Amino acid sequence: MKRIVLVVGLAFLAGCGTDGEPVKPTADSSITLSNNGVSVATNLRLNRGPFTIGLGVGS
Repeated sequence: MKRIVLVVGLAFLAGCGTDGEPVKPTADSSITLSNNGVSVATNLRLNRGPFTIGLGVGS
């Protein structure tokens, strides 16, 4: 839980421009149908130079 709060906090700081120029996040979602049911996945990424912070949620 602490890691998630840290990642979200860093993403917020990078997104609002506190540490310099604002960075636009990249998000994508997918919905998959299979014999086992429906699964949904969402990913959020922030890219700045060689560094990438990502958060993914899926079921």
